[in-house]
Amino acid sequence: MPVNESGELLELLHGVLRGVRRDAAAQLEVQGTTPGQLRMLRTLERCDGPCRLGELAASLDVAPRSVTSKVDAAEADGLVRRLPDPTDRRATLLELTPAGRSLLTAISAQRHEGAAERLGRLSPDDQAELLRLLRVVGD
Repeated sequence: MPVNESGELLELLHGVLRGVRRDAAAQLEVQGTTPGQLRMLRTLERCDGPCRLGELAASLDVAPRSVTSKVDAAEADGLVRRLPDPTDRRATLLELTPAGRSLLTAISAQRHEGAAERLGRLSPDDQAELLRLLRVVGD
């Protein structure tokens, strides 16, 4: 691929992703959350049950003290709850509350609607072709 075409590919991909991130940030603001908090909640959602703060920090690749303020805010919003660790009295476990799960469901639905809106700018044949080509270059 000539340099000008590879550069255009990169610019187009960055532009689409920038638009998706901008839309997502606006949706998160309406929901009263931030991208960082969403990332934390999604990580908790993927845990096989309650998770220790240290494990959450490691999964997020951040210092444990960085997670504490996010957890404090999410707990104040009713999105997570702290539980005593039955195997270690000094440790605390975290889990999503039903409100946290509901928020993740709502945000996921909004993201899918946004993606569908972007794809809706294309004809059905063009949508299928775009997805096919992205699968090829995504490998």
